[in-house]
Amino acid sequence: MREGMTSVRINTFAVAAAAALMLSVTAVQAAGTIETSARQAILLDTTTGAVLFEKNADQPMPPSSMGKIMTVYKVFERLKDGRLSLDDRFVVSEKAWRKQGSKMFVRVNSRVKVEDLIRGIVVQSGNDASIVVAEGLSGSEGAFAEELNRTAKELGMTNSHFVNSSGWPDPEHRTTARDLAKLSQATIENFPEYYHYYAEKAFTYNGIRQGNRNPALYRNIGSDGLKTGHTEEAGYGLAASAVRDGRRLILVVNGLPSKKARAIESERMFDWGFREFNNYALFKSGETVADAEVWMGAAGSVPLVIGQDVLLTLSRKARRGMKVSVLYDGPFAAPVAEGMPVATLKIEAAGVDPVEYPLITGSDVPRLGMFSRLGAALKFVLWGESG
Repeated sequence: MREGMTSVRINTFAVAAAAALMLSVTAVQAAGTIETSARQAILLDTTTGAVLFEKNADQPMPPSSMGKIMTVYKVFERLKDGRLSLDDRFVVSEKAWRKQGSKMFVRVNSRVKVEDLIRGIVVQSGNDASIVVAEGLSGSEGAFAEELNRTAKELGMTNSHFVNSSGWPDPEHRTTARDLAKLSQATIENFPEYYHYYAEKAFTYNGIRQGNRNPALYRNIGSDGLKTGHTEEAGYGLAASAVRDGRRLILVVNGLPSKKARAIESERMFDWGFREFNNYALFKSGETVADAEVWMGAAGSVPLVIGQDVLLTLSRKARRGMKVSVLYDGPFAAPVAEGMPVATLKIEAAGVDPVEYPLITGSDVPRLGMFSRLGAALKFVLWGESG
């Protein structure tokens, strides 16, 4: 505590729960360690943005078919702003028809509905469908890649560069686990009316039924998306999201050795994140956090108010030792004006950096009249009472 500062300890167990605009605490390693065989990984809480686990999360890696999340993002974007309809149709070029790897099995020169193409990309991981979308939206896959890169920049994906729509191997086609987590969260939050496609487990097109490759959808862990990926260089990867009791986590893992490892690891990481961490709503916007003494005021104290909701993601262990304090130079000399930033809320917990947030005065406190001030001064001299 700084010299001359007053510290007030807050009983957080008596605080009502809330959550809209959040102050978050990054909870890295607060629950101890967990190992993963993935080369790159990140697990985060979408409500607070707290990173629960990361491993080489900013290391450049091939996105493989996880890059298709960005292709679908651009489709959702146009659907939402009205430039595109689910019933619109795109022509299948010979380039798209000939593309190898995962396929939707579209026919050359046919016209395919946008909604079918979404399912062909999300469920069937169709490289052909991805190219059809790229050419339909931008005229060519190269022009579409430029659009993807502009959108990546807007989303804060600072370590990503796209050169195609499908995730087809290319030395210049790179992203990171953290960037894919950002993209996944943006997809979920910006397009709730279209996100449901990522939860579909099967799709039949051209008489061919294919199941969704996302193993998290089949493991009863609350998952509702998003996308797998695999190339020789990248290994097996997954960008996934799951919800339990209203709390959503996003997981990105890459560089796993097999489909089985990807399925096991995704379930294990989600279970760990939901089990070891929780969100704790401490204060609501506009709530009085503490009262500060006022000298020579019409009231002996003034409420100290928080300006926004405070929600923390912490390990259960760290929560038990959490300390919440209010720091200010006091008592305040009257008059006191409402809305002045005069104090600091400080939150400390094991394994996370302390966070501070300003508190403002919640009311005006006029100065006492002359005779009242004399009486207050006399009380202080005789008995040490302020007021």
